[in-house]
Amino acid sequence: MVYSEKVIDHFANPRNVGEIENADGIGEVGNSKCGDIMKMYIKVEDNTIADVKFKTFGCGAAIATSSMATELIKGKTIDDALQLTNKAVMEALDGLPPVKVHCSVLAEEAIKAAVSDYYKKQGVDPEVIVG
Repeated sequence: MVYSEKVIDHFANPRNVGEIENADGIGEVGNSKCGDIMKMYIKVEDNTIADVKFKTFGCGAAIATSSMATELIKGKTIDDALQLTNKAVMEALDGLPPVKVHCSVLAEEAIKAAVSDYYKKQGVDPEVIVG
């Protein structure tokens, strides 16, 4: 399998690893087939993702997509974060091998799960917004 230099860089030097104490939203998603599990933590200030961290148990592509996804949403509004697609994550990484595309889907789902959790904690029905 051939990985881009960006994928290798984000795997070897992942950004925003860890967890946020008292996170405003936490999303955990997993794929039992491949064994990848991603957990995203977000800190929200003025409707903006002030901080985001992740913990991923999985392959190099899963770690790289988690890392890139956090970079893409940090400092963005919640609405912008919800617009992030797995395709955008893959493009930012200069592509992924076809068998690893599901990793980018997990990264997108983890962000949406964290935002859903944030909305639930605010007493808002996430189905209306996150869909």
